[in-house]
Amino acid sequence: MKLLLPVLSFILPAFAQTSPPAATAGVATPWDTAPMVAALSAQAARLKPILDQLTPKEWVAKGAPDAYVAQWKGAEDELGFLGDSAMALEKQPEKLTLALDTYFRLQSLELRLNSLVEGVRNYQNPAVGDLLAGVAAENSANRDKLRQYITDLASAKEQEFEVADKEAQRCRGVLTKQTPAKTAAPKKKTQP
Repeated sequence: MKLLLPVLSFILPAFAQTSPPAATAGVATPWDTAPMVAALSAQAARLKPILDQLTPKEWVAKGAPDAYVAQWKGAEDELGFLGDSAMALEKQPEKLTLALDTYFRLQSLELRLNSLVEGVRNYQNPAVGDLLAGVAAENSANRDKLRQYITDLASAKEQEFEVADKEAQRCRGVLTKQTPAKTAAPKKKTQP
């Protein structure tokens, strides 16, 4: 195994440079991805002033369930987490984990907002509820682009892994076929 690692570290970078570009042709480039993620983040940030207008504690006084307060706080928190996650993805768009985190945060925010919209319409102001739903829905195109980017990125990562795995298997086969160097048999000690 110790021999395999140096061989792989030498072969894989050279192989990656000569591999056909079709393996990653479907994945957006970092300079294409960053504006999409920035647009998603900016659109989501438009929700902050609307969330700041909400008064779920007053809704409870009007007979609303206490759960609206937790949903509102959760939506505010999730909006902050989404911003942080999107910022990290803008810096490292090739990281599948960051893309997935951003997507899941966006989904979580949308679910919380959908629940809050009914509370806003029933206990605060129907127009504000419609505004909240409308601004949240405006990010659907960015969400769809992010989902497609994740699919393409995952596919490219799978292809890269397959290439690396095949090359590792090939190298392992080469190393196992080599005959080990003969070592001198240990000398027997003679008794005086």
